[in-house]
Amino acid sequence: MIYVGIDIAKLNHFASTISSDGKILMEPFESSNDAKVLHILVSRLDLLESDNTITGLGSTAHYGDNLIRYLVASSFNVCVLNPTKTSSMRKNNIRKTKTDKFDTYIIAKTLMMQDSYRFVTFYDLDLTDFKQPGRFRQKAITQRTRLKIQLTSYVNQVFPELHYFFRSDLHQKSVYALLKEAPSPQDIASMYMTHLSHLLTAASHGHFKKEQANKLRVLTRKSVSADDSALSIQITQAIAQIKLLNS
Repeated sequence: MIYVGIDIAKLNHFASTISSDGKILMEPFESSNDAKVLHILVSRLDLLESDNTITGLGSTAHYGDNLIRYLVASSFNVCVLNPTKTSSMRKNNIRKTKTDKFDTYIIAKTLMMQDSYRFVTFYDLDLTDFKQPGRFRQKAITQRTRLKIQLTSYVNQVFPELHYFFRSDLHQKSVYALLKEAPSPQDIASMYMTHLSHLLTAASHGHFKKEQANKLRVLTRKSVSADDSALSIQITQAIAQIKLLNS
């Protein structure tokens, strides 16, 4: 059996090969992470008996994804190793230094010590593709939640009385439409009543009418908050980001 150890990095990879009796067949050589050089890497590995070859890579976030796809598509048997296994092998080695070239041997020797192998398949690659949008969505939801908390804090400072008017929730279309255009009590108070009434009616789909607009106008004139342009900017920016994440 021939074992190929590949150490993954952001821009460059190193690879070496050893036989089952520990003989070095290929000294560590460098490969950059682009299509042309990856083709050269695969061409060099093709010189080996592919059916009798196992290729191992350390698990390194997303940096090795393109290489793994390339190798699987080229019919190589590819294993992604848990970093704890290679770390244990490194500790047991007399030479405990960590270099990209030396780690290729550590990865290859870790493969040699295993009794069974779990090779990466096209199904695994497809599953990763399906997971990506879900992870992206979850991150977007987390960011949106953080922004909503910040927005609530800003409103509490610039217009705390607004909570009494929108009792159900500050995070609704009518509130966002209002604050996007008029982020402070002073801004709302200076709006024409017809415009304020139309803005609330349109954004709430008829739930808020002229009567509620009048009540809001009265509320702004009773507000104890000071006019803070910095908070107004943060309110409009937070709303814009929340809308983007919603989309």
